[in-house]
Amino acid sequence: GTVTAGNYPTGEDLRKAIKLTKSLTDKPFAVNLTFILAGTPPPFDDYIDVIIETGVKIIETAGKNPSQYMERLKAAGIVVIHKCTSVKHAIKAEQIGCDFVSVDGIDCSGHPGEEVVPNSILIPATLKKVNIPVIASGGIANGKQLVASLALGAEGVNMGTRFSCTVESPYHENFKQKIVDSTESDTALILKTVHNTARVYKNSVAVKVMEIESRKEPADFYTEIYPLVMGKKATEAMISGDTEGGMWTAGPVMGLIDDVPTCQQLVQNIMNEAKETIKNRLAKFI
Repeated sequence: GTVTAGNYPTGEDLRKAIKLTKSLTDKPFAVNLTFILAGTPPPFDDYIDVIIETGVKIIETAGKNPSQYMERLKAAGIVVIHKCTSVKHAIKAEQIGCDFVSVDGIDCSGHPGEEVVPNSILIPATLKKVNIPVIASGGIANGKQLVASLALGAEGVNMGTRFSCTVESPYHENFKQKIVDSTESDTALILKTVHNTARVYKNSVAVKVMEIESRKEPADFYTEIYPLVMGKKATEAMISGDTEGGMWTAGPVMGLIDDVPTCQQLVQNIMNEAKETIKNRLAKFI
């Protein structure tokens, strides 16, 4: 599991979240640091101080190259997983000392990069160029896909949309039901015109952004697009349950989600299906 530092406005708020997480589990967990490319940056130095002081040993970085922080992180014995959306980013991550790369293909929700390559190609292509372990991210919801990811060479998988639709998820029930009711066709790719492509649920907000971006004349991002996609609106919508109230991320993997299990049930179901797939389906081909 991963605690997202960006959810907490200060380092001390992150410290409380880490303390709470440690009280709930004796298992390892990571902290995510997403180095945003625009706007007012979060207090990354404070976050890293807290991560080191609290003894967290795994971090996931995303967004901007984390090279300026690597010396401090490695000196503290922290394992660094960097999220990549292309082979060239994975190569760079290895060069600066990252221990793992988490590979996000076009299948993922959130920001899949600008190269529009699915994981079925991106994972083996990455493994041809790097010598560090690869984690498959995006478009994964079940045991069959876990087995497929392992077959492609990944050491494990990340899941976002699937875990957002669990009993423990803080998503409003309206959002969980929307995920269950939706198909693999109910997402949209927006923000291509500002080279920050995002895969989101195809609600009225996403459709409006797509209409603005499809115009011949360039849109003014800060007056026309940003008011629609700002994170504050999405957060307010998730609290109120208004699935049309803002932009929210979701992947085409929604087409494979038809229930709202507990996290424990979900993991057990995935592992059981993976074992059954290997034993009863794949073994007969050998």
